[in-house]
Amino acid sequence: MDKILVVDDEIKIVQLLRAYLERAGYQVVVAGDGSSAVAVFRREHPNLVVLDLMLPGLDGLDVAQLMRSEENVPIIMLTARVGENDRILGLELGADDYVTKPFSPREVVARVKAVLRRVRGEPEEEVLTLDNLSLDSQRRKVTLGGKEIPLTVTEFELLHLLMRHPGRVFTRLQLLEQIQGVAYDSYERTVDTHIKNLRQKLGDNSRRPRFILTVHRVGYKIAEE
Repeated sequence: MDKILVVDDEIKIVQLLRAYLERAGYQVVVAGDGSSAVAVFRREHPNLVVLDLMLPGLDGLDVAQLMRSEENVPIIMLTARVGENDRILGLELGADDYVTKPFSPREVVARVKAVLRRVRGEPEEEVLTLDNLSLDSQRRKVTLGGKEIPLTVTEFELLHLLMRHPGRVFTRLQLLEQIQGVAYDSYERTVDTHIKNLRQKLGDNSRRPRFILTVHRVGYKIAEE
């Protein structure tokens, strides 16, 4: 049974995530501040950490740095801060994914599953290209015109799936099922948000996209050469 450490100073959030994660079959340990999080981490050696960015004492970024300096544990940042600089900083300091409050607890569980599945799977030795866009699946690196583009786990998996099937149209539910292993009708529109963020990072104009194309009333596809 995988052990998940949930760190947040809001007790209701901790209780909610604990309930959903335990229902999904995980063992859950918790902490309410940065110092306690580090202590629990060293004692329990969790398989993944869900970590709030804004914590009393040591903040989430400091905690993430300490954890990553000791073990290569996957980290999902959980925060109310939505600035792009905050997101990029969190990823640079060791976060594997970034979830913004308010959130769906089911989405957090799906992210946990996706990150654990990725870190345990055998990396594919595959480099995909489309014009000046390149995706290296082994290094989990995306570059545009030679410049690396920081993506969340979900954004990377979404782009990887589309680039592996140029020209193929995917519905929103198909994309959710493929990248997260779970799909709910009520959450299919979250794909639109991921696509929007991905397009912004790739400098793609949504009205005349270069890479990710919208298929009206169906879903999305990647452009062909």
